[in-house]
Amino acid sequence: MSVTRTGPLPTGAEESTYDVVVVGAGVVGTAIARTLARHPLRVALVEAANDVGDGTSKANTAILHTGFDSAPGTLEARLVREGHRLLSAYAQETGVPVEPLGALLVAWDEQQRAALPRLAQKAGRNGHRTTRLLTAAELRAREPHLGPGALAALEVPGESVICPWTTTLAYATQAVRSGVDLHLDCRVEKVRPGDPHHRLITRRGVLRTRHLVNACGLHADAFDALLGREDFTVTPRRGQLLVFDKFARDLVRHILLPVPGPLGKGVLVTPTVYGNVLLGPTAEDLDDRTATGTTAEGLAGLREQGGRVLPALLDEEVTAVYAGLRAATGQEDYRIAAHPELRYVTVGGIRSTGLTASLAIAEHVRGLLADCGLDPGPERPLARVRMPNIGEAFLRPYRDASLIARAPDFGAVVCHCERVTRGEIRAALTSTIPPGGLDGLRRRTRARGGRCQGTFCGAEVRALFEEYGEGAR
Repeated sequence: MSVTRTGPLPTGAEESTYDVVVVGAGVVGTAIARTLARHPLRVALVEAANDVGDGTSKANTAILHTGFDSAPGTLEARLVREGHRLLSAYAQETGVPVEPLGALLVAWDEQQRAALPRLAQKAGRNGHRTTRLLTAAELRAREPHLGPGALAALEVPGESVICPWTTTLAYATQAVRSGVDLHLDCRVEKVRPGDPHHRLITRRGVLRTRHLVNACGLHADAFDALLGREDFTVTPRRGQLLVFDKFARDLVRHILLPVPGPLGKGVLVTPTVYGNVLLGPTAEDLDDRTATGTTAEGLAGLREQGGRVLPALLDEEVTAVYAGLRAATGQEDYRIAAHPELRYVTVGGIRSTGLTASLAIAEHVRGLLADCGLDPGPERPLARVRMPNIGEAFLRPYRDASLIARAPDFGAVVCHCERVTRGEIRAALTSTIPPGGLDGLRRRTRARGGRCQGTFCGAEVRALFEEYGEGAR
């Protein structure tokens, strides 16, 4: 196993030749690599960015969906339902923070209220039969800070919030510890199909592989084109979000969902596993696949909608704003397909449900690779992983007396907004997949992610990065 970020790739025929190369180290690509690591295969995970989970996977609403509102009978509906079960168990096994809050689908007018029974029926067709209609009085008892005018709601048990950063990192860590090679900062520029091997021309050298998986997210259609496929076009759909300070957390008890519209699930209000409250996302179809900036118009629109749902939220401090891009393809289903003649699988059109469905997608892709001629061999156990906890519902290091007694640095708080300790930062910087920069360190520890956004702790965090990070080795 190896993790590389710089320098030329191995050039020997054996070192640079793989059974499978997975391109794209987001939550779906890392899940696929982890699943393949259960077999005696030479697998590489290749990523254009300098860290895992650096694209769509890092900027989403972090919901572990039940799939109650998926289009019945679609591949997405099946994989989300199965993925919810798999990821719930995986999170418990590996320490990924999850909070099962349940959701309330709130109706604000008569048309929306009339849609609730149909949504309950749809949930039933998706195998989710525990939804319940709530009256306005029942809804108010559940969520006393809701704005005036809420008429009814559909209660959806099982909806949860999760840490997307830890999920992706857990998959990648387990894959690498189980023998997968991870090549970061390694954009694939050309693919030369061949038999028995495809040749991938990257900015760091050439890789050879018998089978190939496209998990490129926003760039899945462009990667398809490298192999002569033009089956769909990705339209980046931007979602802007507001993050409110932890003082807002007591205002909301559930994930508050709107009745879905034609562009998606709409703007929600939800707690996060980090103790904040999230408002968003917008849904803006763009041409630019790098347009992750926020706009004054988009944020003002969010505040207007959020003020109707939870008026007191607007009195709370906003500690961060961000935007993510989802890969819309004009079809309300995943674009997952095997191309046996190319020994190639495309995993495209994975939108907001990709986090939930990730492990089920990985199992599905393993089957498609078999259809492309891959003999994976017998299964073997994966390396065990237990991820550092960065969620507020579980014991954090700064409060763990036994841990601090063994390692005092875990009691030395560096980032006071998020209660991140020197021990956590050092552990992240010396881990199996260390961060490639300060943003990656924030996703591993929450350092610099609080109300001061690093104004107080930034210098010390950077000093620790320079002392223990990759540049120091």
